[in-house]
Amino acid sequence: MNPGKRSKTTTPPLTIQLLREGILESWHTCQAVVVDSKGRVLTLAGCAETSTFARSALKPIQAIPLITSGAMERWRLTEADLAIACGSHPGTVETARQAFHILWQCNVDSSALQCPIPPDKNSPLQHNCSGKHAAMIAICQQQGWEIASYMDRHHPVQQMILQTMAEMLHMPPAEFISAKDDCGVPTYLLEIGQLAHLFAQLAGGETYRLPLECVVRSMTQYPHLIAGAGKFDTELMQLSHGELISKSGAEGVQCVGKVGEGLALALKVADGSARARHVAAIHLLRQLGWLSLSNAEKLAESFAMPSPYSRLEVIGEI
Repeated sequence: MNPGKRSKTTTPPLTIQLLREGILESWHTCQAVVVDSKGRVLTLAGCAETSTFARSALKPIQAIPLITSGAMERWRLTEADLAIACGSHPGTVETARQAFHILWQCNVDSSALQCPIPPDKNSPLQHNCSGKHAAMIAICQQQGWEIASYMDRHHPVQQMILQTMAEMLHMPPAEFISAKDDCGVPTYLLEIGQLAHLFAQLAGGETYRLPLECVVRSMTQYPHLIAGAGKFDTELMQLSHGELISKSGAEGVQCVGKVGEGLALALKVADGSARARHVAAIHLLRQLGWLSLSNAEKLAESFAMPSPYSRLEVIGEI
């Protein structure tokens, strides 16, 4: 993103309080920003330049080259395959089979997957990033690239992903700082304003327009493959009936795009708390009018009440 398009203005961040029978017990701080598809900051809480590793929130962007490379068409992959590539799935039989389907279609054995085998599981297909890894392998198979080193940041498939993100943010690829995510592939250090810009383009941008529409359609048609039953991203997308796309990332990262309007919200909880991320997103989506009161209350029942005796409360506005 061109830094000149965004102001350095800061506002008070959000505070998320844990109340036990109405008495303050713990608290979290959260920075949030809403950006349009041109990268313009529309409203914020805290500072839009707050940096964080994107972690799994980047998966919908990492999935774009599956389409632009021609791999999706060549291997006759489905929208469900694209959804599992965008998702952080729970490792159920259904989701593991969906990741396996990508490899089956491009005639690659599942032993090629280099994501870890989760504790108490039997296969890397059950890892929550197996769909993303399978998509990277499918691109390699289509392009004739070596598969064994597909996780290396200098591998052509990782460079293709980096180039895609760089073009969307109008930045030279060399300016991005990367580090290995827990699954072994590169993730990138981005400002939350940049994360929001990426999702705003997903929700209605011009660059890569048709591939972006395909990614959005897969996420809204198969929300259960993005996170799983009872998980925030899945529940939010099901309740919004295709009006919102949602993808979380580890360490308190959350991105939500308003489909068809080219707007997106990105937030980061300073201490990495998932519980604070969820309740902050509900609060902000309600405030923005992207979520009805009834749907906000339904989500709050699951994500704002950690126990019968405690609740999470958000203080502050975007």
